[in-house]
Amino acid sequence: MGPSLNMYLHVLILLFFSRLLLAQPTVLAKNITANIAHLTSNSFLGTKQPSCQRICGNLSIPYPFGVGAACSFDRPFEINCSTSKPFLGGVEVLSISPTQVRIRNVVASMCYNKTGAVTNDSGPAWTSLPFDWPYTFSDTANKLTVVGCDDLGELLADSQDAGILVSACGSICSNSTDMTGANCPCIGCCQTDIPKGLKTYNVSLSSFYNHTQVWSKHECGYAFVGEQDSFHYSNLSDFSDPNFGNRVPIVLDYAIGNQSCVEAQTSTTYLCQPNTSCFNNTDGGSRGYRCSCKDGYKGNPYLSPGCVDIDECEDPDLNDCDGNATCTNTPGNFSCSCNHRYVGDGRGCTPQASQISVIKLSLGLSFGFLSLLIGVIWIYSCINRRKLIKLREQFFQQNGGLLMKQKISSIDGTSVDSSKFFTAEELKKATNNYAENQIIGHGGYGVVYKGILPDQRVVAIKKSKVMDANQVEQFINELLIVTQVNHRNAVKLLGCCFESEVPELVYEYIPNGTLFEHIHKTLSRLTLENRLRIAAEAAGALSYLHSAASIPIIHRDVKSANILLDDNYVAKMADFGASRLVPLDQTQVTTLVQGTLGYLDPEYFHTGQLNEKSDVYSFGVILAELLTGKKPICLERSPGERNLATYFLVSMKENRLNQILEPRVVNEGTLEQLQAIAELVKRCLYVKSEERPTMKEVAMELERLRKYKKDPWVNQQSHEESESLLTDEAPTDLYALSIGPSSSDISGQYSFGSSTTFPLRFEWSLRMDVAESGRNYVLLVELPGVCIHDIRVEASDQSLTVMGKNSDQLGRAVRSNRDDISAEFV
Repeated sequence: MGPSLNMYLHVLILLFFSRLLLAQPTVLAKNITANIAHLTSNSFLGTKQPSCQRICGNLSIPYPFGVGAACSFDRPFEINCSTSKPFLGGVEVLSISPTQVRIRNVVASMCYNKTGAVTNDSGPAWTSLPFDWPYTFSDTANKLTVVGCDDLGELLADSQDAGILVSACGSICSNSTDMTGANCPCIGCCQTDIPKGLKTYNVSLSSFYNHTQVWSKHECGYAFVGEQDSFHYSNLSDFSDPNFGNRVPIVLDYAIGNQSCVEAQTSTTYLCQPNTSCFNNTDGGSRGYRCSCKDGYKGNPYLSPGCVDIDECEDPDLNDCDGNATCTNTPGNFSCSCNHRYVGDGRGCTPQASQISVIKLSLGLSFGFLSLLIGVIWIYSCINRRKLIKLREQFFQQNGGLLMKQKISSIDGTSVDSSKFFTAEELKKATNNYAENQIIGHGGYGVVYKGILPDQRVVAIKKSKVMDANQVEQFINELLIVTQVNHRNAVKLLGCCFESEVPELVYEYIPNGTLFEHIHKTLSRLTLENRLRIAAEAAGALSYLHSAASIPIIHRDVKSANILLDDNYVAKMADFGASRLVPLDQTQVTTLVQGTLGYLDPEYFHTGQLNEKSDVYSFGVILAELLTGKKPICLERSPGERNLATYFLVSMKENRLNQILEPRVVNEGTLEQLQAIAELVKRCLYVKSEERPTMKEVAMELERLRKYKKDPWVNQQSHEESESLLTDEAPTDLYALSIGPSSSDISGQYSFGSSTTFPLRFEWSLRMDVAESGRNYVLLVELPGVCIHDIRVEASDQSLTVMGKNSDQLGRAVRSNRDDISAEFV
């Protein structure tokens, strides 16, 4: 080619690119590659209704498209099949996928003769889509393509500014030998992008110069918009075919409706079915959404039941598992695992043959080390177990276990009862390894734990603090006697354990706490009847220990804290840790002084001589505690009142006992009954032990006082003979008459004062007892809920008159509204 021709070509190229630079910026729009996977036509089949036409010509019609309005989603998706070919708005449809439609293309062509004259000019090629339809020419699948050696193709977009150049492409070659036939772009073929959101286009074709030099091989030039991946040519004879360009389809993107995915999902017309993904339409300013099956699924995403799982394992082309691996299908995916004797990730598996020896060696070393470790642990455990067994045997002998067994077996020739001997392991398990939350009491001799034995018996386990080796035989003798104590009001010793460092005693469990706790509650609910009952039961147990046991037993630590209450609030004498045996030929024993301050017998404290009357003194303190509700020792009280025993005796002597009695006791008892109990307390608290009564006498007197009844002629409201231990009524002191150490005559007129009120239920009880020294009158008044004032009592030999005033009806005993009430009797 001569220099003039080369220069001419250079000028044409410069003009071509200058024209491109002057075009609208949309010419430089970036190409965005779509990532939506296309399914085969078979997986996308399906119609809205079984009666809908499935095939038109050679094309299957999947929903949302359909032949006729009833079978399509909307009018833009309606396929016309009247000519046995599918048409969409007058354009022939070649194929349909979930997101795209391929339609027949139009091509602009221009042919020349050997002189360069135009022999055939098809004119511009154009296609227009309705602006209200959800279709656009795909900017990712389509390209503007120009084929020829002297051709320039221009793409114009028709809109408000008709004929705006949006893209152009020029194809130039020096001679026909350069056109060898290959995929475009190459010499003799060029391609360029089209803008996004294009709905109408116009492609025109023009020439740079004549075609004389390449005419023999290239008579025509072509320009068209079509699918890039579908265009290729294999030889130059294609350029002699006027329908060459029609073999390349043009791709349309489409969308559903004019809503975004979020908006459509809340509407009733949302089409995306299960196992699908929704994508917003991003083609220019168009709206709507597209549905596509998720990865690993196939089917029609717009038609129920939606996309179904692809079994990648059925098709080797769909999975990359190694030949020595097993493919396992999973929802939307698959997994690969190497076969037996192969290792790897399933995509690549290698035989294990080379690793067998290493694995065997590793396993051998591991099992060997594990066996050695287990052996060492077992030997260590055996050694420790033997040491523990020997230590427990040593403790068993040291604490007198063998001696205890010999003593038990020698009694009447009976064999040893193994149930009375507990192992250390049993008690450890029963108390949850002596957990702190199992502690139910502390004493001077040890700690008491709550435990549950294997047979589900609930027990109290007392763990001693120390054990004197020099007193083992004496301890065993006393323990042997205590195990034989069988009284309903004494806590039963179930057995013992000698395998620990100090002996442990197992008692029956008493659930309702100690008498001390019930007496000294903020608001004690113990009735007088139950106080006397509990006292009588405790006295009976002590009397049994003193006189009915095979060898008399002195408790030596009698106090309210050692009287327990069971489920029915029956008294149980407990804690024999300080108890001592008294041989039948002795009346007292000499011991170190032990006991609890406030309950301790002063004679025993000074002489060290212990006898059964020491328990009587301590029991007298408990009786005073029951009557007054006061603690035996209280440093917060005044010096004269700190010791309850002394305070009680002084109050009796000074005729002011009523000031220290608990109000409820005064309320529920009679003067004679309380006087008799006080006298019993006084006798128990005598300093000299020989002046005190025996526990048997105390128990009998308490039983008599429990059965004390008021005289039948008394005018009073009847009550139930027995009363619950716990009652909701608050105790109130209702006595205004003094109670002294002896009865005193009441005669003449006694005034209670106008300030005395009785805000309780109204019940009157009038009683007159005749004594040898004269007539004694006792007034019992219970007036809950009625406010009485200006009460006066007048007594003579023949009558007793009680007068009072109130603002309300006085109640059931006196059914009258009179302000003055008189009661006379002989």
